[in-house]
Amino acid sequence: MSSDEALKDLGKHIQSVNSDTVIDYKVAYNELTVNAKRDDIVKLMTFLRDDPTCKFVQLSTVCGVDYPEREERFEVVYHLLSLHNNQRMRVKIRTDEETTVPSVTGVYPSANWYERETWDMYGIMFDGHPDLRRLLSDYGFQGHPLRKDFPLTGYVEVRYSEEEKRVVYEPVKLAQEFRTFDFMSPWEGAKYILPGDEKSEEAPKDGSEN
Repeated sequence: MSSDEALKDLGKHIQSVNSDTVIDYKVAYNELTVNAKRDDIVKLMTFLRDDPTCKFVQLSTVCGVDYPEREERFEVVYHLLSLHNNQRMRVKIRTDEETTVPSVTGVYPSANWYERETWDMYGIMFDGHPDLRRLLSDYGFQGHPLRKDFPLTGYVEVRYSEEEKRVVYEPVKLAQEFRTFDFMSPWEGAKYILPGDEKSEEAPKDGSEN
């Protein structure tokens, strides 16, 4: 049996047992994706962990995706690993800016920081999370940086000033200047002088050393 066929059988099994929870599933590029109802995510995750056919005992990541044109603009994506069966899969649910998502920290403790990061970057709320607060951005930071409508200017950040010996608020600054990328293969030679190469001296054409 091919890996695609095995994943399709797994998808059928998951949907048949969880017909009230699973919306649909698909196998593409040798990966199984299950779309589920938001309110039943804890029930489904518990099944995927404990069912002897699944045994997805490890939660690898939880992340958010933003589709501003949708009524439910956010997707929460869970990536699972079954060491016993050597299989991976993902589960997707949808939510909006106001509706909370049940936390799966009670099923997978590793979801703790993943859900905190998703809240920090996208503003997706997780109901039942033991300590839902920002993880990557500064204290007092306003907005959620990975939303598609997050502006590049206009927000402030908080930092401690050694000069003033106090916490200061200042406009967010983009530390990296705009750059263009040619996506050139590393095996190809650049047709222009790379920064720093202008300092090198051209080797003698006769092959002799100085």
